[in-house]
Amino acid sequence: MEIRGRVALVTGGSRGIGADVARRLGVRGAKVFINYLRDTAAAEKIKAEICEAGGQAETVQANVAYPAQVKGMFERVSAEGGRLDFLINNAGVTRDGLLLRMSEDDWDFVVDTNLKGTFLCSKAAARLMVRQRFGRIVNISSVVGIMGNPGQANYAAAKAGIVGFTKAVAKELASRGITVNAVAPGLVDTDMTRGMSEKARDAIMETIPMGRVGLGPDVMAVVEFLLSEEASYITGQVLHVNGGMWM
Repeated sequence: MEIRGRVALVTGGSRGIGADVARRLGVRGAKVFINYLRDTAAAEKIKAEICEAGGQAETVQANVAYPAQVKGMFERVSAEGGRLDFLINNAGVTRDGLLLRMSEDDWDFVVDTNLKGTFLCSKAAARLMVRQRFGRIVNISSVVGIMGNPGQANYAAAKAGIVGFTKAVAKELASRGITVNAVAPGLVDTDMTRGMSEKARDAIMETIPMGRVGLGPDVMAVVEFLLSEEASYITGQVLHVNGGMWM
């Protein structure tokens, strides 16, 4: 898997799955731009880890739900990276609540970040990748977007939207040498899932045939494969990483 010399942007790259992906790509020789929203210290920590391992990394602050900030981020990536080979749309948030109690603000906040952010970043990346006639876009969806989950109508809708978005854009960009795929993790050990109640976590564990939560490297390995030359004939697909939770 030749990743050395490539330029990658990982949104939501300061924590969780995004941080694992950023670290791995940096260690494998890609120049990695780590996007984050608020936690500068966490983003700088990931950057330092990559640089200490001999890689190249930069941090770039931007809210992926805001067009002007996305525009500025991609202008910087283009100027400093010279190109963009890989985009990993990982930035995501939750604001859980039952439908009858969910506010419009909670709906918009989740859909804007998770789905609109994927749209804005993919559109900006495609402009660069089309000129190169090469690119890999990997969108992080979720098992929730496939099977639903009570109390997460906003999150499920956004993650399901990413699946449809992935398939449509894959068809649009295939002739330009750009692949677009999605990864749908199940219950993965991240800051977000650690905030779940023990009762909710135990209930989900009972639905996982493999009997354990997923780990960052489980997801990262699939992302890395989709970025590789070995996956050059794979596009418009959703790869599920969930221990058998959904089949």
